[in-house]
Parts: sequence; C-alpha cells; structure tokens
Amino acid sequence: MAPSVVDLNALRQLSVAERLQLVEDLWDSIAQDAPDEALPMTPELAAELDRRIAEHERDPAAAQPWDVVRARLLDPARPRQS
Repeated sequence: MAPSVVDLNALRQLSVAERLQLVEDLWDSIAQDAPDEALPMTPELAAELDRRIAEHERDPAAAQPWDVVRARLLDPARPRQS
C-alpha cells in the first residue's frame, strides 16, 4: 500500500462537524467517480429504494427535511433503543 498523502493527525484537529463534512465530500466524490460496477446495487437494495420512492409518491407531505431529522436524532433527550 502506498504511503498516505493525508496527514491524519492534522485531520483529527478538525472539528467533528468539519470531519463529517469531509467524509460526506469524500463519499460524494467516490460516488461520482467510481464506475457503476464498483458500487453494485443488490436486488434487495433496489427493491427497498423502489419501496421508499413509492411511499414518498403516495404521501410526499410525510417527508421531513434532513436538518429536522438530524436534530431529532441528535437530541440528547431522545430515548435510546438498546
């Protein structure tokens, strides 16, 4: 394996929010640049995506913006499942 061109210690100095943004940006670049066969879609995943699209098309008003969902998930008062 080639030596890392990224200074991981420097990345650890970033805030959690900055590191999460970096991960998101990196994933987006992989999804954009990778050939389709590098990110295969299983029949189960395709069926789940179809189910979710159909559910959204039946009731688009039920959708919630990501910032609302994220805030709810990160709410410290939210009961946790075990």
